[in-house]
Amino acid sequence: MDIEWARLKAAEIRGLAARDAIVLVPIGATEQHGPHLPVQVDSRLGGEVALRAARLVARSEPIAVLPPIWLGMSEHHMSLGGTITLDFATMFALVRCVIRSLVRHGFRRIFILNGHGGNIAALETIVTELTLEFQIPLAYGSYWDLAAEDISRILDRQKRVLHACEAETSMMLALTPELIDRDVLSQMHGPYIAGASGIDGVNPAAYRWRNLASRSPNGVIGDASTATAEKGVLLLDAAAEALARTLSDRDLWRTPT
Repeated sequence: MDIEWARLKAAEIRGLAARDAIVLVPIGATEQHGPHLPVQVDSRLGGEVALRAARLVARSEPIAVLPPIWLGMSEHHMSLGGTITLDFATMFALVRCVIRSLVRHGFRRIFILNGHGGNIAALETIVTELTLEFQIPLAYGSYWDLAAEDISRILDRQKRVLHACEAETSMMLALTPELIDRDVLSQMHGPYIAGASGIDGVNPAAYRWRNLASRSPNGVIGDASTATAEKGVLLLDAAAEALARTLSDRDLWRTPT
């Protein structure tokens, strides 16, 4: 059976619910990714990792992947153009409607796979609230956190996934090389922002909201100049394998208390 929800028939989906299938809900964003990458990056990468992981999990248990939610919390990218953003209330309502629909169809093991850093704070709150409301073992994670150690070993200039960076550019080169502007790649590097404030010299634990353009005029965080398709394949596989291991962990799906 196909693992892509959108390709299945309603009867097949009812059958998956009866078998206590896992449902993966990828969520990304539509936002600027520097002069060299398309705005689909976060949704494309999250969706790809979800599909690759699901193919691994499907060898041993039923699973389906929803079409990626292509909108997220991207206000900090608005000033750089090309970005569509949600506010928190709308994002909460959107995710809640998706999860509620799945629960009404009988699914309980639901994992939200995040592909955009700006969604993290919102998703932590959303998952907490919806777990309490629906009393299901709802879980979420960002693909780069699930595979952090492997990603760090693959990258040359960075230790983790940043934005329009070595990692994201490598993965997009592996998936959609025709959409990357290779003529400007050698110039595509920006600051390595650490800490919640993103302000040099300020205690990194202090949080301030700031638009990305104030920290990186070209919209890049990290260094895309060393990106390669070969690294991209390794990164995608590492993320998929880490996610598959997580989804196959029985302890993850214990009924919430």
